[in-house]
Amino acid sequence: MDVIRLQLVVRERIGEIVKWHDRMIPAGDEWRTQIDKRIESSHVILLFISPHFLASRYCYEIEGEIALRRHREGTARVIPVILRACDWTVTPFAELQALPRDGIPITQWPDRDQASLDVARGIMESVQ
Repeated sequence: MDVIRLQLVVRERIGEIVKWHDRMIPAGDEWRTQIDKRIESSHVILLFISPHFLASRYCYEIEGEIALRRHREGTARVIPVILRACDWTVTPFAELQALPRDGIPITQWPDRDQASLDVARGIMESVQ
């Protein structure tokens, strides 16, 4: 996830994107309120798919469902990003085109920098 954020810094610097993630929530703030607010207002939602994401009830059932609802309503573009090997193809997220496009999780690429660049470029292509 951090390598993808790093690849997108240049796009943020030149004003093409504004990124947000849960690590930006200040200490003492209600994290659930902040996350829900951002999911409801974002134009692009990245779902970082991993065994941990799929195992997390909050990520899968709350964040994921809100994101999919917004996708179906046409109010947000949702992009699953496959970080680690997991059985994500049996989930509702499988209906969406994922990145990397070949479906190989980022952790299985021989060059993770190239994988994260491929993902960052795919994100930018989908929002332009």
